Amino acid sequence: MEDTIDTNAERKCWMGLLAKAPEGRAAALLDAALTRPGFTWLRAPEIGSVMVRGRAGGTGAPFNLGEMTVTRCALKLSGGAVGHAYIQGRRKACAEAAALIDALMQTHAGADLRASVLEPLAAEQAAAKQARAAKAAATKVDFFTMVRGED
Repeated sequence: MEDTIDTNAERKCWMGLLAKAPEGRAAALLDAALTRPGFTWLRAPEIGSVMVRGRAGGTGAPFNLGEMTVTRCALKLSGGAVGHAYIQGRRKACAEAAALIDALMQTHAGADLRASVLEPLAAEQAAAKQARAAKAAATKVDFFTMVRGED
C-alpha cells in the first residue's frame, strides 16, 4: 500500500502564494524583511508559454483551453538551497523574487519569511477573494416559485 502523505504540500502552498502574488508585491515584502543573499543562477529567468488544460464541469474529459505566458527560473543559494519559480506573465523580477523566497524558505530564515512575506500574501489574497465574492453576491438573483391556488 502506498503512502498518501504529500511531503511537499507546504512547499506547494507557498509556491502557489508566490505565483499568484500581484506584480512586485513578493519582492517588496522580501526586501522589507531582509537583505537579499547572494546566489547563482541555475536557470536565468526566461519567458515562454504553457498549454492550459481544463475539464468540462471540473470532472469531465480534459481539453486544451489555450496557451498562457509564464516566466520561470531556478537559483541556488551559497548554502546549497535551490529555489524555483513559475510566474504568470512576463515578470522576470517577480520570478527572481519568488525563486529566492522559495530557496530561503528551505533555510533557517524560513520562519521569519513565513511571518513577514507568506502570511501577509495569504491575508491579502484571502481579502481579495472575499471582496470578489461579496461583489458577486451583490448581483445574486433569488428566484422563487409562486404557488397558484388551483393546483
